[in-house]
Amino acid sequence: MAKYVKQGQVQAGYTCMEDAVYKTVRDVIQDVAADQDAAVRKLSAQFDQWSPESFCLSEAQIQAIIARVPDRVKDDIRFAQQQVRGFVEKQFATMQDLEVETLPGVILGHKHIPVSSVGCYIPGGRYPMVASAHMSILTAKVAGVRRVMACPPPIKGEIPAATICAMAYAGADEIYVLGGIQAMAAMALGTETIEPVDMLVGPGNAYVAEAKAPALRQGGH
Repeated sequence: MAKYVKQGQVQAGYTCMEDAVYKTVRDVIQDVAADQDAAVRKLSAQFDQWSPESFCLSEAQIQAIIARVPDRVKDDIRFAQQQVRGFVEKQFATMQDLEVETLPGVILGHKHIPVSSVGCYIPGGRYPMVASAHMSILTAKVAGVRRVMACPPPIKGEIPAATICAMAYAGADEIYVLGGIQAMAAMALGTETIEPVDMLVGPGNAYVAEAKAPALRQGGH
């Protein structure tokens, strides 16, 4: 007879969980759409116990955080980003524009045009995910995106220093220490103090993934 060490949920369990995730995400996004900065602050305090004077890090704060990062970690970040950048630049070079005149006066082709702004979610609710900064922020900057905003969540009430360092080295234009659904909603919808972006990228848990759904980015309509 088979002995099960661990069993997964039955389909009904998954469906129930998906429904709960959808409802939570929908409610949070609707809150942010309605109350903007006030909702973001309330939700950050509720989910992350995090309510700083400003979620956006100033240049002075970023440099002070980088100064606390051990030199060996900085060297590792620089090395990793050098490897990523080298490959991405080669990859980008293969994406060539095309224009051809197939008949007199008939011109066909395509162009690769980067979006104007990207919001990068860098997860780290329990542990810092430094590599996500390389793979999202750095690739966006190489592609020519003018404004790259990044959101790492606080970890147990602390700013993830190595992740901030990686974001700065990768070229992030704005860094907001903000996590979860409220970060995704703020980047996509905008608030009184946060300008919205054209595209959201980056990994995350089920709630973050659900928040990237196009319908929910419009406030659940």
